[in-house]
Amino acid sequence: MSETRARIRREIEREPGIHFRALTRGLELATGQVQYHLGRLEDVRVERVNGRTHYYPPGYDAWERTSLALLRRETARDIVATLYDAGEARPDAVADRVGIARSTLEHHLDGLVASDVVRKQRDGNRVTLSLSRPEATVALLGTVEPSLAERLTDRFERLVDGLLESSERD
Repeated sequence: MSETRARIRREIEREPGIHFRALTRGLELATGQVQYHLGRLEDVRVERVNGRTHYYPPGYDAWERTSLALLRRETARDIVATLYDAGEARPDAVADRVGIARSTLEHHLDGLVASDVVRKQRDGNRVTLSLSRPEATVALLGTVEPSLAERLTDRFERLVDGLLESSERD
């Protein structure tokens, strides 16, 4: 195995669920070079989640792979952490605690609910949120350490969401 391929494998093992751009940035390699070597790493798992391609070492099941991809987003991590602390909560309370608009919360909940990370229960007009697999989800949170670039991208998206929300109210 070439040194470049070994570096790519180590980065995927260190950051399971890393997306392609973060992989190329973190290793400071050209996209074509990374694509070439990824094609030769036969046991690396590939998942496409929310328009991004994520890479995993062997050993992660489908739920874990999708969950890790979602948890690489700061807002999704904050929602999950809030629900873990609360046990269960109403959507308005989660949005307030995380500091996001309700529409932003719903956007992230769509993926978290569809992937069985979060459970959304309805009782008449009352909606309650909770984690579907609290212990497994928290264990995955421990493997996700976002880069500075990822944190800044997430914060920029929050800023834009906030500006759009305020312009809709005006």
